[in-house]
Amino acid sequence: MRFKARRAYVPGLAALLVAAVAGCSAGSGDDSSAGDSKPGETTSATAAQPGKYRTLREACGSVPRSTLKDLLPGAASLPEDQQEKAYQGAAAVTYDTDRRVGCSWKADSPAASNQLVIDVERVVSYDPAVSDDTRAQEVYAKKEAGANIAPATPSASSSGSPDASGSPGASDAPGASDSAAAPGPQTVSPSATASGTASTSASAGATATATEGLEPRVLDDLGDAAFLDDVLARSGSAAQHRTVSVVFRTSNVIVTVRYTEQPALSTEVPDSKELQDKARGLARTLVDQLNE
Repeated sequence: MRFKARRAYVPGLAALLVAAVAGCSAGSGDDSSAGDSKPGETTSATAAQPGKYRTLREACGSVPRSTLKDLLPGAASLPEDQQEKAYQGAAAVTYDTDRRVGCSWKADSPAASNQLVIDVERVVSYDPAVSDDTRAQEVYAKKEAGANIAPATPSASSSGSPDASGSPGASDAPGASDSAAAPGPQTVSPSATASGTASTSASAGATATATEGLEPRVLDDLGDAAFLDDVLARSGSAAQHRTVSVVFRTSNVIVTVRYTEQPALSTEVPDSKELQDKARGLARTLVDQLNE
């Protein structure tokens, strides 16, 4: 009886040992596969490339003093302390200076009031599948669409004399600008406004023949993409004021330069070519700074 009981006990013990060994083997296999899955998860999802720019330089110090003197002629007649304050500018209030900075300047003279504003935005994509550059392209495209800029290619092909205006952007449909610009109040017609005020300025005659091709347009010589907008408006009984905006993108940074002039006399009209040349000149300076 004792022998039979021992024979019955041994197989049962063996079964328990086999089950325990099998359980340990299964558990160790699960741990191994779970440990391997973590590195696999981090390497399988390829993150989009970050943008070229990680920080932004201080905005008010980015415009050279010589440029400010040219864009703000009224500041030269101010007392020295006020002149220094005018050239220093007023920094825009932002919550993260690595994401957005800006500055504004203003100076009045007996002839006109001039204002300059720059805005610099570093675009960051929070979607790991979308790069900062791609997101910046989307933001820039919305700005360009909002300005109702005409396509550059058709207008360039329709121009019979691309260099007639003598300006860098004259290849963008100079022949078609006058007829296209006349109907809308928000669309600039530099030739018409200059010729209509020929008696108020000694240089108005020259301006009338040199302003073709200065309509709002895409620019191909600034950054990765750029456009120019030019708006002539009047506020109540005040003189007409012209605002030229140049917007460009370089990698994941979008810069806006806005330059406004309002003459003291209601009969005067700000010269479109002059304001555009100055705004584009500053934009080129800012592009060079970003490329440093």
